[in-house]
Amino acid sequence: MNGPIIRPYRPADAIGLATLFHRAVREGAAGKYDCEQRQAWSPEPPTNADWRARVEEAETIVAERDGRLLGFMTLDMDSGYLDFAYVAPEVMGQGVAAALYAVIEGRARVKGLPRIDTEASLLAEPFFRRRGWQLIKRQQVERCGVKIPNAVMEKRLVPRPVAP
Repeated sequence: MNGPIIRPYRPADAIGLATLFHRAVREGAAGKYDCEQRQAWSPEPPTNADWRARVEEAETIVAERDGRLLGFMTLDMDSGYLDFAYVAPEVMGQGVAAALYAVIEGRARVKGLPRIDTEASLLAEPFFRRRGWQLIKRQQVERCGVKIPNAVMEKRLVPRPVAP
């Protein structure tokens, strides 16, 4: 099997990425979140203008193979916030997220960002830890009246100065 093609987001990707996001939450996160939490997190694929703005205003990269969307990540190049990091459930654990992440971190470094941060799901937290991210705090976000745990994490890209 050939590796995925990593490419920039195109406006025509919006609906397909919304569906991928929804499937990743509803199916892919089933081992870490219960049905009520996944339903609250993504009641349906997001297709509103807010969704489009979030993926179009960020640095969004997409993984595809044979024209099929496999995953995507978004990074705000001003703040360093990694907003979305999702792969299709059927390709989880096959290196798609790693390929996307390598590009995102590389672009953040080229831009000179001192750090990148995210709110990682319980599913994504080990992925980020393996790449040198640090846990800042655990939190619970509320969606539709349901509490969903996640981890606020960061990765310093510029070494902190050593105190004399």
